[in-house]
Amino acid sequence: MRVFNTIAMNAFMELIRQPIYLVLMVGSGVFMLFLASLYYVGTGEDSSMVKSGVLASLFLIGLFVAVLGASFSVGEEVETGTALAVLSKPVGRIQFVLAKFTGLAGALLVQCYTGCLAALLASRMAFDVYGSPDYPAIFIFGGALLVAGLIGAGINFFMMRPFVGPTVFSAVVCMSIAFVVVNYVDKNWQFQNQFGEQIDWRMIKAVGLLLMALWALAGIAITCSTRMALIPTLVVCMGVFLTGLVSDHFFGQRAEDGLLWAKFLYALIPNWQLFWMADALAEGKSIPWSYLLQCMFYVMGSLVISLGLAIWLFDERELS
Repeated sequence: MRVFNTIAMNAFMELIRQPIYLVLMVGSGVFMLFLASLYYVGTGEDSSMVKSGVLASLFLIGLFVAVLGASFSVGEEVETGTALAVLSKPVGRIQFVLAKFTGLAGALLVQCYTGCLAALLASRMAFDVYGSPDYPAIFIFGGALLVAGLIGAGINFFMMRPFVGPTVFSAVVCMSIAFVVVNYVDKNWQFQNQFGEQIDWRMIKAVGLLLMALWALAGIAITCSTRMALIPTLVVCMGVFLTGLVSDHFFGQRAEDGLLWAKFLYALIPNWQLFWMADALAEGKSIPWSYLLQCMFYVMGSLVISLGLAIWLFDERELS
């Protein structure tokens, strides 16, 4: 178990030390707040448009993190010979693949945590045509990102350590503190006693469902990375993503008609619509915890298939 934890932690640390990870994490947060600061003239649906855009941005960024992380964790290590060096020690291939997925899942968790903070703030910042941007949230959250960058630069300059890793951890801490501070300040820079009064807390469950979907995509990306390079892995994952969005229409209806091939494809390809809660949020519906539990079992079944295939493909690959 100690070897598994070591490989998983190394995979996690290697991923968050990638410059593209920092760019995607910070860029997604900034973009979400930017979406919440625009005038939409949505005839009363401005808040729903912001939430839909925020969730879509979070899912798309997470897709790129999953694909890039899988390629860095498995594909690149196989090509550079690092995987062969690790497997020359008492480490099995099953243990190697599962540990790499665990590290990638942890990196996605950090990405979605910071994205969730930005999404919650965006739900507070959304306004209609008669409102105005939430400047306290913009300046406080933007200031937190600037402080995180300065901390990372200071550690890099004075302690001679890499810039990206400490900046990622600093950004997580600073964004968390900024989120708490913003919730005690209203849009007029006045102190408010009630924490998170204008925030739609249902966004937490919505982001949690997206995280589950990203874990399922990460399993598919790991599978592709055992045999493919970065670009082919991205193409396959995008294809699975787009196919899963329309699986209800193309496979679900035919599966109900009793067609065997439709039942097989409908069960094999994850249905991403199950994890998309923007419509429920727009209609004011709640997301029950029982539904999250059902989706968790659904993702676990998908991971059994994808990681099982990944282990089989990796076990059959010649690394020398």
